[in-house]
Amino acid sequence: MKIIAIYSIKGGVGKTAACVNLAHLATAGQQKVLLCDLDPQGSATFYYRIQPKAGYDSRKFLKGGKRIHKAIRGSDYTGLDLLPADLSYRNLDIQLSDGAKSQRRLRRLLKGLKDDYDHIFLDCPPNITLVSENIFQAADTILVPLIPTTLSILTYGKLKAFFTANNLNVNKLHPFLSMVEPRKQMHRESIREIMADTPNLLRTYIPFSAEVEKMGLYREPLTRRHPSSGAAMAFVKLWNEVNTDILKADSHGR
Repeated sequence: MKIIAIYSIKGGVGKTAACVNLAHLATAGQQKVLLCDLDPQGSATFYYRIQPKAGYDSRKFLKGGKRIHKAIRGSDYTGLDLLPADLSYRNLDIQLSDGAKSQRRLRRLLKGLKDDYDHIFLDCPPNITLVSENIFQAADTILVPLIPTTLSILTYGKLKAFFTANNLNVNKLHPFLSMVEPRKQMHRESIREIMADTPNLLRTYIPFSAEVEKMGLYREPLTRRHPSSGAAMAFVKLWNEVNTDILKADSHGR
């Protein structure tokens, strides 16, 4: 089982769109996939037309075990399940701080699912919090969408600095360019800077696309709704790169 987090300090960088589409693509070849929505906004849950089970909340999530299994919902797509988010997840930081080894609690919870899934995708809330630290410990790979702007470069530098200061594995971080508009001079200049100074940068970029924005209207992965669109094909290339160059390489390394 591989745990893949889609994470960014910043919001509005195409994080959830990437998570929704990559999770859908990962079901190819009869792979079993779980998308775990950790963002209280529940956008991934919304995109997949799923409602949390009545009575499910953040406290039941943290208790793990059968409570998590009962909360997992099937999707409309073969091989893809979803653990929905709930607004109560806004309290996860406080609730995590009450327990022992609070930075590793999420990893322990997800290990209970290792026999059920080939891949677990985490759609993560922004900012660096105790929830984020749990994600950093739990994930095998952390995909970080970067908009090619100065501010996005700055925040990624802060993320790397946090990893270094807290003795976390920086090699888990795999940034990729998101919402790219090549006609913008600022984007072209920032891309050159990012390509020159960013280790582990993935080759595939996701273009800015109105079709991605429309996912909220038709509530389907773009890779299902419009698979021949430029953005959908970019998600396919991105998943192939992640699956081949990172996940399979890590498995062979072990």
